Amino acid sequence: TTLRTISGLVKAKSGSITYNNEQLLGKPINAILAAGIAQVPEGRRVFPDMTVLENLKIGAYLRKDKEEIEKDIEWVYELFPRLKERNRQLAGTRRNQPAGTLSGGEQQMLAVGRGLMSRPKVLMMDEPSLGLAPLVVQGIFDIIREINRQGVTILLIEQNANMALKIADLAYVLETGTITMSGTGAELLADEKVKEAYLGKKRGK
Repeated sequence: TTLRTISGLVKAKSGSITYNNEQLLGKPINAILAAGIAQVPEGRRVFPDMTVLENLKIGAYLRKDKEEIEKDIEWVYELFPRLKERNRQLAGTRRNQPAGTLSGGEQQMLAVGRGLMSRPKVLMMDEPSLGLAPLVVQGIFDIIREINRQGVTILLIEQNANMALKIADLAYVLETGTITMSGTGAELLADEKVKEAYLGKKRGK
């Protein structure tokens, strides 16, 4: 709900959302995206009948700089070499592989890549590890680190507390919509209450 409200998909009944001293509430979704805020939705939500490349280009639909778009597609392929492999023609056909035939991990990569194609300053990610195998989850979190290292701020909603806190600069624990704890990722990772409630560890262990 928090991310959807920031994106303009949900209308807040009260309060305010400011970004760079600018009020976002009431702005249309395309204006929020143009301001530099993009969202990778829960459940990936790729366009299944479109190809990998078509999905990526949709992420850049507000942009007009065709040469830079092509460069960013190559950047996404560098981050996710698997997507470049999947952007090929199906055997015996002239049709490129549709996104709906990708594995769950590959679809998550595509959803992240699509979000990056708008050149966001802030990339909001909703449960990127949901339903993925542990090895795939590790790869996704490695990419999140790399995207952040390249200058994109990440706002991450994630129930895998252990993985999230290991990479977070700042962390917040929400319970029924209320912030109950906050601090650096390292601080919360070491907190006994967090260990017991979210990491499955008993106090003192």
